[in-house]
Amino acid sequence: MLRSPLLPLLSTIALILLWAVLAYSLQSRYLPTPFDVASAFETEFTSGALFFHLGATCLRVLGAFCLALLFGTALGLALGRSPKANLVFDPWLIFALNLPALVVIVFCYLWLGLTETAAIIAVALNKIPNTAVTMREGARALDPSLDEVAAIYGYKGWNKFIHFTLPQLEPFLAAAIRNGLALIWKIVLVVELIGRNNGVGFQINFFFAQFDLARIMVYTLSFMVIVGLIEAFIIKPWETRARFWRGDA
Repeated sequence: MLRSPLLPLLSTIALILLWAVLAYSLQSRYLPTPFDVASAFETEFTSGALFFHLGATCLRVLGAFCLALLFGTALGLALGRSPKANLVFDPWLIFALNLPALVVIVFCYLWLGLTETAAIIAVALNKIPNTAVTMREGARALDPSLDEVAAIYGYKGWNKFIHFTLPQLEPFLAAAIRNGLALIWKIVLVVELIGRNNGVGFQINFFFAQFDLARIMVYTLSFMVIVGLIEAFIIKPWETRARFWRGDA
């Protein structure tokens, strides 16, 4: 029987083979072959452009992600622990969830200018409501009996949060982090396409004007690989650890 780590690898190889078969069968400039993409990757890699633009996008993703996780978690916990606060602010949260990302980006650029700060804030504002909703459900799922145990053993404040609250919230945090990375990097591309002069989104827009799909795929796949590595080596191990105490691992 194949070991589970081998199955994703075989699945990825099968996908690449399917891509190659379709590309060679169609012989279309709008579907480059894996070899075309590999050649474009070598060019971008050796020139240093790939590292430069990937680095710019990664920094924006990191900045927006940290802001969204921090403020979204605080807001979600506050709403989840206070029914009155949730009743008052739930309409605000619903409004923010359904506000188009493009509108937020445009307003941030108009209000703050075409700056790096505006770009990061725009992305973070788009993600905070999603994080808040996830963490609100986590706060609602907290076991009241564990609060009693914490009180019996004298755990208060930060110690109580670290030893009793955080372990219960870790699965929800893992979900917020995974969804956050998936959403934030897509919004960052839009931010870069509209108002930045570097980054993966900027490059995709540049090569779109040249109908260079091979290089578009180079930048897209490169960042997807980075996110995939974060998922495989950071998020999944942490999620497994987070579920262990529940007996779900």
